[in-house]
Amino acid sequence: MKHSLAERREPRWRRGAVISRRVLPPPLISWLLQTPSLTQRLKQDCCGGFRVRLLSQNWQRPMRNECIALGMRHHEFGLVRQVHLLCHQRPWVFARTVIPIDTATGAERRLTRLGTRPLGALLFADRTVRRDELEIASIGPGDALYAVATGAHDGAAVWGRRSVFRIADKPLLVSEIFLAGLGEAEPRR
Repeated sequence: MKHSLAERREPRWRRGAVISRRVLPPPLISWLLQTPSLTQRLKQDCCGGFRVRLLSQNWQRPMRNECIALGMRHHEFGLVRQVHLLCHQRPWVFARTVIPIDTATGAERRLTRLGTRPLGALLFADRTVRRDELEIASIGPGDALYAVATGAHDGAAVWGRRSVFRIADKPLLVSEIFLAGLGEAEPRR
């Protein structure tokens, strides 16, 4: 029986600063804990094969833990954008962005019209952007986001990170889930 995202248990996000590196998979440590632009790293590692695949974008109620992270009331809507970050057509990262209605006003309305452009490029080019502390979670079958991120209902757990960004002092939440096959690209011809 399939469950809606709201019916699944939410990932348990923990502050990156307090998580023991011993529990993190060694190949993912730098991906999970790095704070510079993930988009820039993917562009470099993919040697021209990086692109964004838009999976969905619509106004909806975020998950409870997302509302808490953003200081939203549980009944408020936000723009939820879900994408796969691809390297040579292979999904390496699932990214979910939650943008509160109040954030998507004024100049920040541009955040609602990204399409297949990477959000990271916009955020890290803006000198007013501040990033809050990273949080990390292991996300397994049965957890909200697992099936949409991986395209499967069972399998090995995947790891993710998230943080609140503040653009012109307005918050948005970016979650990035690192998929199996990260770092494996098609050989160059």
